[in-house]
Amino acid sequence: MGEIKFQTRRIAEPEEVRTEFLIVPVADGEIDAPALRRLDRKLGGSLLRHARDAAFSGKESSGVLHRVENGGPLRGVYLVGIGKPAGRTLEQWRRSGAAAARTARGEGARRAAVFFPRAKPEEVMAAVEGIALSGYRFDRYRQPPKEKKPDLAQVALVGPSLDARRIDRELDDFAAVLRAIFAARDLVNEPPSVMNATELGRRAVEMCRGSATRVEVMRVDGIRRLRLAGLLAVNRGSVEEPRFVRMRYRPRGRSRRKVALVGKGITFDSGGLSLKPAGSMETMKQDMAGAAAVCAVMAAIGHLKPQVEVTGYVSATDNLPSGSAQKPGDIIRYRNGKTVEVLNTDAEGRLILADALALASEEKHDVIIDLATLTGACRIALGTQVAGIMGNQKELVDRLVDTGREAGEMLWPLPLVKEYRDELRSSIADLKNVGGGFAGAITAGLFLQEFVDGGAWAHLDIAGPAFADKEWPYCPRGGTGFGVRTLVRYLMSL
Repeated sequence: MGEIKFQTRRIAEPEEVRTEFLIVPVADGEIDAPALRRLDRKLGGSLLRHARDAAFSGKESSGVLHRVENGGPLRGVYLVGIGKPAGRTLEQWRRSGAAAARTARGEGARRAAVFFPRAKPEEVMAAVEGIALSGYRFDRYRQPPKEKKPDLAQVALVGPSLDARRIDRELDDFAAVLRAIFAARDLVNEPPSVMNATELGRRAVEMCRGSATRVEVMRVDGIRRLRLAGLLAVNRGSVEEPRFVRMRYRPRGRSRRKVALVGKGITFDSGGLSLKPAGSMETMKQDMAGAAAVCAVMAAIGHLKPQVEVTGYVSATDNLPSGSAQKPGDIIRYRNGKTVEVLNTDAEGRLILADALALASEEKHDVIIDLATLTGACRIALGTQVAGIMGNQKELVDRLVDTGREAGEMLWPLPLVKEYRDELRSSIADLKNVGGGFAGAITAGLFLQEFVDGGAWAHLDIAGPAFADKEWPYCPRGGTGFGVRTLVRYLMSL
């Protein structure tokens, strides 16, 4: 998987572009646009005839591949439909870019160009995101193919009115975000025997090396000194040591805000003594996707350098059964004094998040955001494309929802129904770690809220979109890096 090099050039007409593979976005109903007619004349009238035979009109999610014979270096033209201008979203541009890039790769093109008859800089960048993100592959454990296909390595962004200076600046920033997203996907896709807590801590250091983010990885002694009782309790069933990772970015000059990001880092979840069925364990290496996203965001902002102070907290361990594992009925006493009765050891993510939320609250952040593959209930409610979001301030929740929409990561607000707090009452402790049989995502959010003291807080339950069960428009099956684009965009907007 090679990194694509993007470059911008002002070129008035598509027939003037020199490339192997030309991509032209076409709006619905604009198949007879003057630029396309001129390109068609250069190709001897075959392009539009092919498009009409294929009933292509520019509708969203449509496309037509036209192979060119005797066209010199140009071997193919791909017309990609982007729908009607009214109501067109940045996500449509991402998906169109991804579809075009997949087609170019399928044709063995090393160099491609996208001709934008007219497009705003943010639309060009959305297409770039789709092209770049669709190139990710996790092939570390596959045998190399006998005949390796050429990889798409260069993409020119061309058009008569591109804001090349602005796009070039944004391309530089996007390169840091892209590396971070791919790193997050790698973390999730690694086998759990490789990606244990120790390795996750090592990768966090590696990802942030060379940036302005400083990383501290704590072993068992440090975890005990911080009184991270939830992490120690969940780790009791494991032969692997836990790790607690704290990543700090401080800007030069006065910081506008102080933000904490908290990620769940369960590197494999068997359920502990409350053992999961075998089928439910098959993808449980993805239970550290929240931690992967936090590490990736901290790596990216260490290069982008927003004028906000950001601290990332990651609690990392696996959750396994053994003779020393925590048992249903055990009680954990947290650093903030609250006690939790553990009735289900498979509800372990909230136990380790509670530690980090309490610590972040003590360190007095203006905003705390946690990400976790927390509940199957959220996946059932919202499916595999949408994350749930809850919080104690509507303004923060609304802003993250809007930012996610711009970034192409869907968030849906769920209410923190205070009456459901009664479901968490324990007869012998302050709380129990599971509620009743309903509203599992909400009662999990209410549990986490008990460990937030002061400041704005939002909880993102990413159980659905953190791991793709099948190929998405710009992500293969596996880890998606969900949350990275939203949080980077949010932090850069503060």
